[in-house]
Amino acid sequence: MSDSLEIRTPLCELLGCRYPVIQTAMGWVAGSSLVAATTNAGGFGFLAGATIAADKIEAEILRVKELTGDKPFGLNFHMFQPNAQQLLDLAIAHKLRAVSYGRGPDKKVIGRLRDAGIVCMPTVGALKHAQKAIEMGANVITVQGGEGGGHTGSVPSTVLIPQVVDAVQVPVVAAGGFYDGRGLLAAMAYGAQGIAMGTRFLMTSDSGVPEVTLKRYLATREAEKIQISYLVDGMPQRMIPNEYLSMLEKASPFKRLRIAVGLALQWKAQTGMTMQHALSVLWQGLREDPGSAAQTVMAANAPMLLQRSMTDGKPAEGVMSAGQVAALIGRLDSCEEVISRIVAQACERQAVLNKLTGAACA
Repeated sequence: MSDSLEIRTPLCELLGCRYPVIQTAMGWVAGSSLVAATTNAGGFGFLAGATIAADKIEAEILRVKELTGDKPFGLNFHMFQPNAQQLLDLAIAHKLRAVSYGRGPDKKVIGRLRDAGIVCMPTVGALKHAQKAIEMGANVITVQGGEGGGHTGSVPSTVLIPQVVDAVQVPVVAAGGFYDGRGLLAAMAYGAQGIAMGTRFLMTSDSGVPEVTLKRYLATREAEKIQISYLVDGMPQRMIPNEYLSMLEKASPFKRLRIAVGLALQWKAQTGMTMQHALSVLWQGLREDPGSAAQTVMAANAPMLLQRSMTDGKPAEGVMSAGQVAALIGRLDSCEEVISRIVAQACERQAVLNKLTGAACA
């Protein structure tokens, strides 16, 4: 890419990346290879600490450092993980630039991260959650509109992003429906300082997702078919329809409950979570917020189904989280190609807009 093509915002200085393009921490997808590819291409990548085994996470951090020449990157975590404290300690010990998370960390935890110079940037899907996150200490907010993949809200990005930008005093990153340079420029026009993308990075040659699964993503050509379902864990989750979802739609409530319990037990065994820990997290969620309890259920259920698609190469037996932009992506480029094209297109569109509006805005 030509050095003359530059799209920079204050977010780039904060995160230490060349371009304001963030790769989200997709479970079972955002490992060291994808994060390093994103980072080396000038973006900012997050490791999916929520699905990387506790005995492998530090090696993944060190691998990113090795592959990137110690460029800045981030780590994602959930406070209900059995190894949450380990991830916090590793983020600080290895001087990572940022952490991403959902609801969960209290002011003390966030304060400890901030004191270590780590940028705290949760992902939210509603204005009230953005305001709460900032109250707890977050200094960047990723706002995901309803077009996004995985667990998502109902407010579209075009409404939610300017709403949050107008209400907060920290940098906002736009997510949900972004995949090209036009989207980056539009997000900045709304007041965001960058974009975060999951589906776009999942659908790259660097993602490591099995070919059989990626073929299903590429075969999805109608955005309206990438719908939201509550059947996996009771929370709204945007996914590509498949045989597994079809089975859930036909299953009785008792069968769905039996499946969910079985998956939760598998997740418990895989993560080493004790029954006491599981019950304490669930009880805390019920006391604080029913939504937090639902989030706990999600943590024990959906990852096992994602693992089948994203690592086991069995997309018919799991779920395929996807934003609606999956229908607009027709090939698997590298992260370098994706980011280069985004920046070049954003610069091109900016030049066109300047030409069209220059006289009117002078």
